[in-house]
Amino acid sequence: MASMVPYDRFSRSLRTWPFDAFDGFFDAPLATLSKDASFKMDVEDAGEKYVVSAELPGVKREEIDVELNEGRLSVSVEHKETEEQKGKNYLYKETGEWTATRGVYLKDAATAGLTAKFDGGVLTINVPKQDQKANVTKISID
Repeated sequence: MASMVPYDRFSRSLRTWPFDAFDGFFDAPLATLSKDASFKMDVEDAGEKYVVSAELPGVKREEIDVELNEGRLSVSVEHKETEEQKGKNYLYKETGEWTATRGVYLKDAATAGLTAKFDGGVLTINVPKQDQKANVTKISID
């Protein structure tokens, strides 16, 4: 067991010094294409409701879609550049068009009384709770 080396440490030891920075320069633009964009999301149980907050800096209100479907709350973002930014002559650019979806299952979420507020790059969603109905029926065996 002591001879086992984590994969990331093993792969770092295989690299050679003079070519690391050179290889990283060419890998960086492709890495942004292969990784899924994401955002931070917190879910708080505040007694009578759930409070879900998502950090979405640089995103416009029109680019956000919030949906509650059978207890699953989904927050989707489709961020697109403006034409003004596309006209610039970038040598290297890490920002651009991206989409991301995060979701959480809230088993006792009510569909009525939902509110959402987007202020200062933070989306806050209030999801009221409902009394959970028993979906389990006990059957006696004869």
